[in-house]
Amino acid sequence: MLDPSSSEDTGGESDPEVFPEAPRKAAGKPCGSSRTSGHSQPRQSTAPGGKTGAKDSGVSCGEEEERKERERREKEEEEERKMKLQIYVFVLRCVAYPFNAKQPTDMARRQQKVNKQQLQAVKERFLAFLNGETQIVADEAFCNAVRSYYEGFLKSERVSRMVQSGGCSASDFREVFKKNIERRVRSLPEIDGLSKETVLSSWIAKYDAIYRGEEDMRRQSQRAHLSAVSELILSKEQLYEMFQQILGIRKFEHQLLYNACQLDNVDEQAAQIRRELDGRLQLAEQIARERRYPQFVSADMEVLYVDELRSAVNLLMANLESLPVSKGGPDFKQKLKRSSMNNSFLDMGDEGDILSKSEVVLSFTLEIVIVEVQGLKSMAPNRIVYCTMEVDGGQKLQTDQAEASRPQWGTQGDFTTTHPLPSVKVKLFTESTAVLALEDKELGRVVLNPTTNGPKQAEFHRMVVPKSSQDTDLKIKLAVRMDKPPNMKHSGYVYALGQRVWKRWKRRYFVLVQVSQYTFAMCSYREKKAEPQELMQLEGYTVDYCDPQPGLQGGRVFFNAVKEGDLIMFACDDEQDRVLWVQAMYRATGQSYKPVPPPQNKTTNCRGGSLNQASPISLDPSQRQGVEELISAAPCHFDHAALFTILQKNTLQHRMKDSFSCLGWFSPGQVFVLDEYCARYGVRGCHRHLSYLKDLMECSENNVLVDPTLLHYSYAFCASHVHGNRPDGMGTVTVDEKEQFEAIRNRLIALLDNQITHFRYCFPFGRPDGALKATLSLQERVLMKDITTPVPPEDMKKLVQRCLEKAARINYSQLMEYAQIKGDPQAAPEKRLEDLTRLGELCIEVLQQNDEHHSEGREAFSWWPELMAEHAEMFLFLYQADMDAALQIQPVDSWDSFPLFQLLNNFLRTDPHLCNGTFHKHLQDLFVPLVVRYIDLMESSIAQSIHQGFEQETWQSVKSLTNNLANVPLPKVPSLPLSLPQMPSFSAPAWMGPLCDNTLQGINLPDIFNGSATSEDLFWKLDALQLFVLDLHWPEPEFAKHLEQRLKLMASDMMEACVKRTKSAFDTKMQKASKTTDFRVPPSVCTMFNVLMDAKKQCSKLCVLDSGQEQQYHSKIDVLIDDAFKEMISSLVSKFAAVLDGVLSKLSRYDEGTLFSSILSFTVKAAAKYVEVPKPGMDVADTYITFVRQNQDILRDHINDELCIENMFEQWYTGSMKMVCVWLTDRLDLQLHMYQLKTLIKIVKKTYRDFRLQGVLDGTLNNKSYETIYNRLTVEEATAAVKAGDGLQGISMRDSEEEDD
Repeated sequence: MLDPSSSEDTGGESDPEVFPEAPRKAAGKPCGSSRTSGHSQPRQSTAPGGKTGAKDSGVSCGEEEERKERERREKEEEEERKMKLQIYVFVLRCVAYPFNAKQPTDMARRQQKVNKQQLQAVKERFLAFLNGETQIVADEAFCNAVRSYYEGFLKSERVSRMVQSGGCSASDFREVFKKNIERRVRSLPEIDGLSKETVLSSWIAKYDAIYRGEEDMRRQSQRAHLSAVSELILSKEQLYEMFQQILGIRKFEHQLLYNACQLDNVDEQAAQIRRELDGRLQLAEQIARERRYPQFVSADMEVLYVDELRSAVNLLMANLESLPVSKGGPDFKQKLKRSSMNNSFLDMGDEGDILSKSEVVLSFTLEIVIVEVQGLKSMAPNRIVYCTMEVDGGQKLQTDQAEASRPQWGTQGDFTTTHPLPSVKVKLFTESTAVLALEDKELGRVVLNPTTNGPKQAEFHRMVVPKSSQDTDLKIKLAVRMDKPPNMKHSGYVYALGQRVWKRWKRRYFVLVQVSQYTFAMCSYREKKAEPQELMQLEGYTVDYCDPQPGLQGGRVFFNAVKEGDLIMFACDDEQDRVLWVQAMYRATGQSYKPVPPPQNKTTNCRGGSLNQASPISLDPSQRQGVEELISAAPCHFDHAALFTILQKNTLQHRMKDSFSCLGWFSPGQVFVLDEYCARYGVRGCHRHLSYLKDLMECSENNVLVDPTLLHYSYAFCASHVHGNRPDGMGTVTVDEKEQFEAIRNRLIALLDNQITHFRYCFPFGRPDGALKATLSLQERVLMKDITTPVPPEDMKKLVQRCLEKAARINYSQLMEYAQIKGDPQAAPEKRLEDLTRLGELCIEVLQQNDEHHSEGREAFSWWPELMAEHAEMFLFLYQADMDAALQIQPVDSWDSFPLFQLLNNFLRTDPHLCNGTFHKHLQDLFVPLVVRYIDLMESSIAQSIHQGFEQETWQSVKSLTNNLANVPLPKVPSLPLSLPQMPSFSAPAWMGPLCDNTLQGINLPDIFNGSATSEDLFWKLDALQLFVLDLHWPEPEFAKHLEQRLKLMASDMMEACVKRTKSAFDTKMQKASKTTDFRVPPSVCTMFNVLMDAKKQCSKLCVLDSGQEQQYHSKIDVLIDDAFKEMISSLVSKFAAVLDGVLSKLSRYDEGTLFSSILSFTVKAAAKYVEVPKPGMDVADTYITFVRQNQDILRDHINDELCIENMFEQWYTGSMKMVCVWLTDRLDLQLHMYQLKTLIKIVKKTYRDFRLQGVLDGTLNNKSYETIYNRLTVEEATAAVKAGDGLQGISMRDSEEEDD
């Protein structure tokens, strides 16, 4: 029976198609054909019987049918089990003595699979990174790349399928990310000092850190090393274990077969090969003699077939002859290099370090209790007696003294020893009464050899007395308790006979010792010896019950322990003792096979069947006829083609279930065994590859990823063979091979057609690498009628075209299911448009993935991009139907569909195959009327806003408003009636949200926006409208040029109206302004200047075509703005000049010779005699200077253009100086009044300084007018100083630090 941990549970599944008969019955018959009839016939015969019985006996007949069905199934399982054992015998011989094949060393290393748990862990790690829960520092670009990878790849259902199919590795995850970031990094701008290769390597390093998480790198490398062992060159023991799992062979069955086949005997294996080759030669001669040829496609091949059989045998003989006689096969002593990580796994079959005797240490505690002595009759009652005790001649202990009449003690002595069979001596003494006696007299003694299994209670033992003693029946009652140490698992006397140890059948004392957690030893001991005489390490042995062996005297019940190259027989005298030994050794060996008592003790279940399935072979030597049949069967009598089909199928199933993403590739050890089997037992190469093709196609049909290269190689081999090209030297082609090839060809065409149709799901994200290209190449190869005539390119193109048309429909329907969008005609238009936009994003993502991951087909066929473009057009055509239906129900003059156009157009215009294609042109035709209608309404709306805005304009600066411009709602065109009766209100549509950021990017808001509310609104609308049309990226050049020209002309007209309105408002403002020194420039006037300056700046952007050629209307508006600007500056400067003219008019009253001047002079002199008269002229000068300074500050603060301010100040200063110069020239013949002189000096001097501080250049400041004024005032100052002395009161044209403010 097997316990649940049996290796049978992990073995390969039984072949559902081929069930050969028993190996001995299969001679000369194909196993597959015998199984087919035997497997199906009982089902056909029992079914009618069941129906008849149901009519006759009801339930009882049903139970009978169930019993028969169960028996038939058990019989089939038993036959299959025997067949797999027979296959395993052939595999053992191939591994033990290979002489044809070697383990390949040039195979590509396979990567570790990613399972569901690992995929979930990777998802969690990337999500943690995106949530900022890791310590990995990254920039925004890398985070965006990781987010795209997480959303598009890791969360994809196709990745889950790929992981479930077992064809996904960590390398695939990394390659997809690398391809994704390469595209992103290429689109990034160049950075000085940082190459894009450096960015890529940095991003890959961060990806690796995220993927690994916080795992211990050392543990990870250990796991990777251990799991990679199957990809290395394996030792024979590892190959044995692998094929035990593949065929479901139990460990003890392998051990029996190993010993029975004498696999460790090189001479026996070579002799076995010679017998096999001789049998194959005899079979070839028998076929030729009896003309029992297989059915060939041509009768001429019969003679060639025999020659091929003989040549194959001769080649094997030559290979065998080339081997050295003393060393066996080329890999006979092959071992893997030891690794400190896992020696037991890498060196399976090695016994490792041999356990030495000194390492087996036991320590025992003995308790000796002496109770009493009986039969002491020769001693006087009052004599004193006592006992001594000792163990192995060591320390002696003595009891108390007692009288001979009552020799009772109950004394206990404790001893320790390392001897499993110690010697215990107990002696009885009496005190000697003789004067000269040196020692007490010994009355008797007893010597015992206790064991841990001995009795614990006190017993009487007959003592050995001296010859002169009269107490011949002297007995002592004592107990010897020997405790079992923890590392001693069992002990006792057992007969044993082995091949390496205990080579003579003899009764010995054995102890089962646990040396360490995983090391147990069976040790035999002699008396009074601490070290074992011989020992056997139990690792690798299998223990079981067996029947008595003839020729062995001693022992009643037997059991044995078997291992490759060794068999040890044990025997006990008691059945219970045997059971205890077998159980103890079973626990020590760690074997998966659980020994069961002899058959008469086997229990049955309630249905009458065996509780556990028994093995076809037994460990019992008397029941080894099954082993003898297996090892003595002549290999030439088997249908090895059928057996190899089963072996290869089970090997592939085992390979697909291991931890590697193998994609159908065998490991080097598996390839070696299969090659050796085919060569040694004559399996035809075509049959091998046909079977392999069947198995691989079955995996592909079950959604398991298979490398198309494998299919291509095997198919090419079979096609070459069937068409007579002899790829392996075989010139004969059987009818069965040709029929199977045609059937496989048709099946393969359908499979490849399906894979190309479902390329997104069969090769998700371009994985496995190059699989799509290999599939297309294989499809072309399969379509060839023979191996020389190529397929016409048009035929191949039409086939792929048909597949891609189907793929478009399939992909779109699956995309609709994924998006969970239902075409509900009752849904709201907004909901329909939202779903349509989301579906459009998914469609673009699908097409981008197709181009990124499935463009490798162009390497196989030049027309692949063309067909993929047709596939994309078909895919978009299906989307077009949903798009048209959703757009038709949108409200009139609704602009919410523009984002959909931008989304689709931005993708289509960058694709060289789809730009201006069928779908793209249809998209343009849909949106041309919408764009034209939108621009028309925007133009009318802007015109209305200009008209009404300037009528209600307050000309307040909007500087405070523009600081929060990002929150200002953008213009939206409502549904306007054609008459446009009123100014519409505006609110921001969702699609225009990004325009604000685009417009404000890189602009200092306070420096740009300082115009009026109407002008800023106008410029903002014009700019937003042009940006919107620009962002449309209209693909048709003529219409795009038309839109650009129209918008530029519209902007020019609107700005012309704005300039004229502003100029008109300025003129009105200036007419109402005061001409006295109380005049201050109103902020509204500054705002008007800012409006014109903004218009001039916006003109170059809004009114100039991208070609750079200024149109006539642009020149017109430019000239208009310049003229208006000049006129406004001149008007303002004229206003300043009028103020100065008023001041000079006041001074004219003091001209020399006038009546007013004489009166003022007399009055001042008369009053100065009695009171202090204020300084004349300071009030007029100070008032004018304040007027200048304050207006300068107003202009400086409210007008934002420095050139405008400089121009204005220059004209103001020049005009002022010229006016003063003219005034002085008119009075050239008159001497200035002291009051006039002082006022002019202060005005001129302060004006000069103020304008110099405002940045007026020295060339302008020191013009001719100023020089004339300076010279005249200097002369007048000198004259006044001579006449009036200190009459100027310190006022002078000379520069001084003193300032009279």
